[in-house]
Amino acid sequence: MHFKKAGELKRRVVWNRKLIGALLLLPAVAFLSSCSFHEPLEIKEFQSDGCTCFFNGTRSQPSLWREDCLAHDHAYWRGGSFQQRKRADLLLRNQIRRKGAPITAFLVYVGVRLGGSPWLPTPWRWGFGWNRFPLGYREWTQEMSESMGEGASSEVMSLPLD
Repeated sequence: MHFKKAGELKRRVVWNRKLIGALLLLPAVAFLSSCSFHEPLEIKEFQSDGCTCFFNGTRSQPSLWREDCLAHDHAYWRGGSFQQRKRADLLLRNQIRRKGAPITAFLVYVGVRLGGSPWLPTPWRWGFGWNRFPLGYREWTQEMSESMGEGASSEVMSLPLD
């Protein structure tokens, strides 16, 4: 491509940088516009499919750790702090391990640690029960406790790890 003036080349480079910058900014704007910052904080009805994206047990016992996954889903539905999520994930891992499936327990643990981030727009993320996204990690507020009912904020913290 031949440019008649050096200024024309400079203008094109500047214009291209602005265009690329705008294209990179577009996904961020779309993401933030989908976030609901001004709605009152409300929790949706609890729903679970058991062990999301995984099997609920072994071939001989197809529902062996389904109840453990339901309890884990309930913790994820409520959300909370980083430590509460870690505690819920460790509890699920330890319960599956105790039922004689240490390799499965490890795989499930890795899966929930990688795929359960509150920053992912998935239906199984940490805090998926709340009407706001992203909710992130947060300590329980009075508003959250009132939406959930009495004593809900301490449930996950009281779960044993072993």
